[in-house]
Amino acid sequence: MTLLLIASGMRVYREYLLRSIAARFRVHLFHVAEPQWEKQYLAGWTVLPSTIDGHAMVRAAVRLNDSEPVTGVLCWDEGRIHATAYVAQALGLLNGDPAVVWRLRDKAQTRAALAAAGIAQPRSIPVRTLPQALAAAGEVGYPAILKPRGLGASLGVVRVDDATQLRRMFAFTRDTKPPDPVVYASDHPVLVEQCVAGEEISVDSVVQGGKVTPLFLARKIVGYPPHAEEIGHHVDAADPLLTDPALTATLQDTHSALGFLDGWTHTEYMLTEAGPMLIEVNGRLGGDLIPYLGMLATGIDPGAVAAATACGLAADVRPTRRRVAGVRFFYPERNDTTIGAIAFDQAGLPEAVDRAVTVAQPGAVVSPPPKGAVWDRIAYATAVGDSIDECTSALDAAEAALQVTAA
Repeated sequence: MTLLLIASGMRVYREYLLRSIAARFRVHLFHVAEPQWEKQYLAGWTVLPSTIDGHAMVRAAVRLNDSEPVTGVLCWDEGRIHATAYVAQALGLLNGDPAVVWRLRDKAQTRAALAAAGIAQPRSIPVRTLPQALAAAGEVGYPAILKPRGLGASLGVVRVDDATQLRRMFAFTRDTKPPDPVVYASDHPVLVEQCVAGEEISVDSVVQGGKVTPLFLARKIVGYPPHAEEIGHHVDAADPLLTDPALTATLQDTHSALGFLDGWTHTEYMLTEAGPMLIEVNGRLGGDLIPYLGMLATGIDPGAVAAATACGLAADVRPTRRRVAGVRFFYPERNDTTIGAIAFDQAGLPEAVDRAVTVAQPGAVVSPPPKGAVWDRIAYATAVGDSIDECTSALDAAEAALQVTAA
């Protein structure tokens, strides 16, 4: 049974998914370069000029399907899920509606669809210019959130407390670019949104035939205010919100309103005094190793479930353990730091640390937010325990054990 995977992502963040999928499926990879670390997991691959051009990928996918029938198409890269939908559509496979996927990618369309369905969410106004942004902030009120209309990973997201801050930060949000040239709604590229207060969570769910099954709930840790940089997450297999009637109902209503029927989603909410308010929905597996934390905490294999769902097969979503898992991401202390050497002192890592991984290579020039972003993370650590406090202590130790020398 052949699964077509569109792009692989960074090894340190996504290899666990590909390893799991390859144990159950023949995996054919569409990529822009010859695979390297991926080869051990692949039955075949095709090198293409672009994995963002959906129409071009369709031609290659049809040729592949003629020689080796494809059962499902999967992508976990935000910039490529829309193009992937064209491939699935051409092959008559699940999650093959580009309009639905674009409704998730374009946050203004998401807001409009959910407003029509009465889903609780912050008020949001798309704008093109600074005067429009100032007028929109006057409507939604201060503090307000400036957010790029179609990016992910909290890129360009910033809180502004008054008109002076908005004037200073508008260009930062407007001009934040993704790593790949995805074109989206450039006529009104910025959303000015009501700032809602509370704890931010994310829910990774599998959707089959329109029925949403939440699997992993992550509690987000955000740093570098007024920017919204995600610096860590915790997943508790026994989190009561996973079965909370209000949250599960709004999760189902959200997907129904967006028309998302089959696949994996990563949905973010703010837990306010008035109840959960929808922040955004992503039509892919969560990033930041959240599905990996879910696997550590629950025993549910996200790669196996996502691949089975893409192929229209029954997915095993029964938890086999009840633990807590956490991740923390580390950044350089100063802008434009050139990494000379970086390593964890293994003697300083407690048993609860699951992985301690260096991401930056010697010679890399990196910065903390806001100049830097997710690609400027220099390392991360994951931990498993019986409580969030136990994981936090282990991650504190990992942070103390990280040794960085600037060149």
